[in-house]
Amino acid sequence: MIQPTDPYEDDLDDLPPPRPVHYAEQSLLGALLLDPHRLTEIGDLDAGQFSNHAHGALFQAMRTVPPPNPDAHRSDPAWLNTVLDAARPNAPGLTASYFHTLIQVCPWPKHAPTYARMIRADHARRTLLMHAERLAQTSTDTTLPNPAATTLAQADTLAQFLDTLAGQFAPHPGSLPRTVVPGTPGGRRREEALDEERLLLATATAHPAELKDMRWLQPDDFTLPLHATLWQCLTSLVHIGDPVDPVTVLWEAQHRGLLADGLAPGDLIALVSTPVGSPEYWGERVLQRALLARAFDVGTRIAAYAQDPANTPHQLITGSRRALADLTTLRTRWHRSTSPPTPTARQPRSPAVSRAGPPPRATAVSTRALR
Repeated sequence: MIQPTDPYEDDLDDLPPPRPVHYAEQSLLGALLLDPHRLTEIGDLDAGQFSNHAHGALFQAMRTVPPPNPDAHRSDPAWLNTVLDAARPNAPGLTASYFHTLIQVCPWPKHAPTYARMIRADHARRTLLMHAERLAQTSTDTTLPNPAATTLAQADTLAQFLDTLAGQFAPHPGSLPRTVVPGTPGGRRREEALDEERLLLATATAHPAELKDMRWLQPDDFTLPLHATLWQCLTSLVHIGDPVDPVTVLWEAQHRGLLADGLAPGDLIALVSTPVGSPEYWGERVLQRALLARAFDVGTRIAAYAQDPANTPHQLITGSRRALADLTTLRTRWHRSTSPPTPTARQPRSPAVSRAGPPPRATAVSTRALR
């Protein structure tokens, strides 16, 4: 994937502002223009990994044009002219004078493998940023017919890319990124989510027996701390076997300090007294919102890592895998809530056998006793 830069740019010597990878690309191309045989030394590098479109087109032309004779290349510019002609259809702004610039800015042609590694590392960072932003965008896309499945599929794509990166860069004792991750915006607590949580609490109060099969829902899945604590009240009453109704929930809420924050008892009773539907339905809605919110946070965190050029590929891999691990627990609970229960096969009873001796004979029953 060739990255953005206008292919019709006329002045490649003045790219404002040039990033470090720009100089790495110039140095590599200058080294290859001087010594084309070094193309075999730079490893697996693709034109799409260049951040500059014209640089990628020039590199692709070098790969396409047959290499020159080393001795003839020192005095004959024929190969350079052939490469320029091959690159110009994709990058018309390339000129022979820019070739001279590339050669002049290259510090050491023998360092070409290192320059190529820098280009691969920067491309990995940009691609990781693309995957992370796509994960965050997918998690907030309200037009998707199955947002949870689509978001988890995007998370899997990101994880597979991290596995690919781990195979491309030699491992070493890594460290976590030191990037300051921006906080989650508070405006994501929408009224629709709060309504669904209220309906869950009221319906669970009316049908508490169903809570025994809803261990996949946790207090942290709620957007409002009040609702999370009320859920704890309900699950606690069910666990100890106490009766559940709006008054018993109120009593348990009092012990958990909810009324100390100014919440009126009547308002709390009203909150848990309007059941609609089933607890399982609303629970899945709450859990899906928690899953999508966590995926958004993970995507935002990884994007922040990738936007920080101070992070090495190893730090990006380590930090991104840690971030994705935060989604694993929620993913497991989501699958548990949406998967149908596996029926348990009943084992046939084996006849009781006495420890010693043969089994007792069947006793004949008198037909008179049955009359």
